[in-house]
Amino acid sequence: MKAKSITKFAAVCVIIAILAYVAAFGVEIMGKYIPASFDEEFGIKKGFDLAGGSVIVFEPEVEDLGTVTEEQIAAAVAALRLRLDSNGLNEATVSEQVSEDQKRLRVEIPAVTDPNEAIEYLGAMASLSFRDPQGNEVINGTHVKEAAPVTQDGKIMVQLQFTGEGQSLFAEATGNLVGQQLSIYVDNVLISSPNVNEAINSETCVIEGDFDAETAKQLANQIKSGTLPFALEPISQNSVGAQLGDDALNKSLIAGGIGLLLVMLYMIIMYRMCGLVADIALIGYVAIVALVINGFGIQLTLPGIAGIILTIGTAVDANVIIFERVKEEIKSGKTLRASVDAGFNRAFSAIIDANITTIIAAVVLWYFGSGTIIGFAKTLFIGTLVSMFTAIFVTRFLLRQLVGFGAKNPKLYSA
Repeated sequence: MKAKSITKFAAVCVIIAILAYVAAFGVEIMGKYIPASFDEEFGIKKGFDLAGGSVIVFEPEVEDLGTVTEEQIAAAVAALRLRLDSNGLNEATVSEQVSEDQKRLRVEIPAVTDPNEAIEYLGAMASLSFRDPQGNEVINGTHVKEAAPVTQDGKIMVQLQFTGEGQSLFAEATGNLVGQQLSIYVDNVLISSPNVNEAINSETCVIEGDFDAETAKQLANQIKSGTLPFALEPISQNSVGAQLGDDALNKSLIAGGIGLLLVMLYMIIMYRMCGLVADIALIGYVAIVALVINGFGIQLTLPGIAGIILTIGTAVDANVIIFERVKEEIKSGKTLRASVDAGFNRAFSAIIDANITTIIAAVVLWYFGSGTIIGFAKTLFIGTLVSMFTAIFVTRFLLRQLVGFGAKNPKLYSA
């Protein structure tokens, strides 16, 4: 029994050590390279505030800004987003700067230090094209007046409204393509390929599919981006160097490392063997978070780093609650193993409640936030989930094995 507990304890420590090594230094397995989390080329992607880059502000190229509607601004955002994504600039952000006398779009592109590289591509008018299976254009953006999500018979769809000429051309095309696909392209990027079920000769038609409210709105905006009556004019452009971001990142990492070491030292002083176990789990927490952020390509920003550091505190807080419960059980006269089990059981509901509320807050920020707020929300969400796992499962498992191989003196478990 003692040897089995030692083996299990050592096995978990080895796994955590491997995860930490991979996160810190990377590793190649069977020809596949898993990069270190802070590898300059393949590691965690840095946000604009860390990597620097280009800032471009666009304005609709029209005589009277008052004629530009909110729907057209949303469509312009969709057009820019589509162009950035198709050009591999997934980390770039597009935000609206709209007021009574101002209708502008701000684009931040990390790591691209020459804004002229992107201006011509981003500022042109979007091109919408409906094509048959042979790639021939059937109708284009001049033939579509409107696109909007609608609900019919409880199903969410995207409705298109045509001009007179567009209706005629669309009727002819759908008559020839029954049972085939009609592909929709914006800027030569395929965005949808609905099937033609019947010939359609009306001012409107609907695109059916597995839509929810968000995806239907997204497709409608993408289609409308190809029907915009204006181009986007760059009214300001500048580049931001990465030096400030590098300094901020280095200082944040140093601060996080110092904070982590102080927390680990505090846990050992206050909770002794329990604190040692918590520190091992905490190393696992940091490694897992780094690997998840890197593996899912999540962009790291300064607020994102703050989210990670905040959840380190959450992870430790959960362990403190558990260990205080264990101390109470030991003082009540229970055996050490019974105290460990009872302490975890008593702390479980409090830990779950505290973390669920944090997760809800992170989800709300993620859904409704913008820019660097989303970065904070993502790391807060991931960090909270991982901290729950390490506190509830890893710490408990290690502590049970510690008791199992003979470390049963109650004085070893609290100051």
